[in-house]
Amino acid sequence: MSAGYDVDLAVVGSGGAAMAAAITARQTGHTVVLIERGVLGGTCVNIGCVPSKTLLAAAGARHSALTNPFDGAPTSAGGVDLRALVHQKDELVERMRSTKYAHVAAAYAFEVVPGHARFLDRDTLAVDGEPLRAQAYVVATGAAPAVPELAGLDSVDWLTSTTAMELEQVPRSLVVIGGGYVGLEQAQLLARLGARVSLVGRVAPRAEPELAERLRAVFAEDGIGVLEEHAVAVSVDGGEVVVRAASGAAVRAERLLIATGRTARTDGLGLAAAGVDVDERGFVVTDEFQRTTNPRVYAAGDVSGAPQYVYVAAAAGRAAATNALTGPDGPGARVDYTGLPTVVFTNPQLASAGLSEKETLERGHDCRSRVLNLSEVPRALVNRDTRGAVKIVADATTGKVLGVHALADGAGEIMLAATYAIRTGMTVDDLADTWAPYLTMAESLRIAAGLFRNHLPTSCCA
Repeated sequence: MSAGYDVDLAVVGSGGAAMAAAITARQTGHTVVLIERGVLGGTCVNIGCVPSKTLLAAAGARHSALTNPFDGAPTSAGGVDLRALVHQKDELVERMRSTKYAHVAAAYAFEVVPGHARFLDRDTLAVDGEPLRAQAYVVATGAAPAVPELAGLDSVDWLTSTTAMELEQVPRSLVVIGGGYVGLEQAQLLARLGARVSLVGRVAPRAEPELAERLRAVFAEDGIGVLEEHAVAVSVDGGEVVVRAASGAAVRAERLLIATGRTARTDGLGLAAAGVDVDERGFVVTDEFQRTTNPRVYAAGDVSGAPQYVYVAAAAGRAAATNALTGPDGPGARVDYTGLPTVVFTNPQLASAGLSEKETLERGHDCRSRVLNLSEVPRALVNRDTRGAVKIVADATTGKVLGVHALADGAGEIMLAATYAIRTGMTVDDLADTWAPYLTMAESLRIAAGLFRNHLPTSCCA
């Protein structure tokens, strides 16, 4: 530890970015303190990825029982005990918080201090008023649900994805505002648990249009009404929430869930006193090395406006700690976003890796794309679920794979292979000529790549 400092690295927050930063510092022999004002673990394990995906799995199991496509093997499903599901979810969260966070902190021997962190000046942090001087700081406090400017919202007892996952009864009806990944997942989750759900907003606005169109059809099958307009006002009428769109169209329901994005959690940090700037949306401004406008303060994860995925946060946390502790003469660690995979955990899943067709054109690529319907994928046929498609975007000159996009059961499981293909510079011919096990969804990558050189139907494995 450097003279004059209480610790080498002080990390504010305890989610993916914070834990990665602390672990990286300890692996290089530095002293670390991690400060958390709330519950250890951050968004993902406590109120984000883990709880939502286990509840989605439960809703999916019920839906599968109700929509079983196989003759001669009848299934059924009873009512939903949401209180029991939430209790089971909470047990999983507590277990993972212990094994993946508390036990890890103990294994790496860094201190986790509960308390409110606030910068007093450019060089000093206080924890519940007690000064703490570190050689460097990493701010990794995450993000919170953003509240849109909607007329009348103050008059409504609305839900977020966090509070929706604490309900003890399935609402009779629900309106979801927001068609991004949180809104899509929550809409389908509650619909498949028995609520009558409507969604207001554009469905999957960043997805490939061919896949977004197919996902809208899936939502229609699930009985989810979709109004692809901008919500402008909410009110209460006759005990129901009324959401009005710009066109004047209205949707009514018992409850309202807001899923219109997330904003940086920086309240009470004293960033101005530290000389740390934020952008017009409130996210901490960083350079490519995760350094803020104060050279001793770094930021990583959702608070910096990076893509809001826990694996991105972890990568940024590692880079931030490395750069914070080695300074300008160090390796200059950066996060490489090439081939970044994403998954929306609807059923079927909406997943991607790399660039969309629109993004490739915006970056100056002359690109080609092919779309493979799942009716051409043997795994989908034997599953009796051919909803969806796989799309590959490639450079028109070199044939290099630039992006892979899929709407399919288990689409997320093929994105690691897609990321490898993109990061290693594979061409569509390379992908088409690569071994793929038969009757797997991963085989769809090989079949889709083959469309670049052959539009005619193919035989099994041919």
